[in-house]
Amino acid sequence: MAKTRSDSSLRVRQRLGKYRIERRIAQGGFAFVYQALDTIEGVRVALKMPHQYNVTASMLDTFQREARLVAKLDHPNILPLKDASFIDGRFVITCKLGEKTLADRLRNRIAFDTALQYIDQMIDGVAYAHRNRIIHCDIKPENMILLPDGRLQLMDFGIAKVAQRTIVKTMIASGSGTVGYMAPEQAMGRPSARSDVFSIGLIAYKILTGHLPEWPFDWPPTGYATLRRKAHPDLITVIRRSLEMRPSRRYRDANDLLRAFRAVKARSLKFAHRK
Repeated sequence: MAKTRSDSSLRVRQRLGKYRIERRIAQGGFAFVYQALDTIEGVRVALKMPHQYNVTASMLDTFQREARLVAKLDHPNILPLKDASFIDGRFVITCKLGEKTLADRLRNRIAFDTALQYIDQMIDGVAYAHRNRIIHCDIKPENMILLPDGRLQLMDFGIAKVAQRTIVKTMIASGSGTVGYMAPEQAMGRPSARSDVFSIGLIAYKILTGHLPEWPFDWPPTGYATLRRKAHPDLITVIRRSLEMRPSRRYRDANDLLRAFRAVKARSLKFAHRK
């Protein structure tokens, strides 16, 4: 296996193969993410570089298997993987650069119509992956980019599963950790398509209320008064079922959730516009 360099940050204008680093976008427990210019194609991309201690033979083997599955995904709400290879001794995952992430967008108020469009696109992308027997394992606003045309795309399919295993091992070993957007059973190392449904429910709740439900996920969570004021009761029912603590009580997968959501979407828009 190729060796990686240390986990020290890359500098602005530093070259990495054909890429010129422009800025660091994010840093997490699994990787650094940079905005870079592809000096050959003349386009800007996002470079994700896992930390050195994560780049093991086992991780690379798992990622290779996942990447082959993800390469077959072709959906407008899934960000395609552009490249994954070693560049100058670093393992680099290259993706298209979005305008901003959903996490960035959530810093400002979102109109109800737009909120429902984001939720619909999020569920649609995950549903397509579930039909192809792929679960995401790390659905969160930071893993969704927004394009200039308003389209939402989920990223890190395949990458997320590898990263999630690292995060869960750390949480179990330390006996601590924040569940965040992770389903309770997934935090214990037992993810399924129903876990993705739970994560979607958390994000939908935050998009609509500005509040993220937290452990132990008692209903109703903080911000429920806002949800009742804005959302049709049938939409609230769909969100609540997505957030059931017991996986067996949730929607079986994102396809079941998508059918339920679209069945109430039109009346939810009418309900909001009457106010």
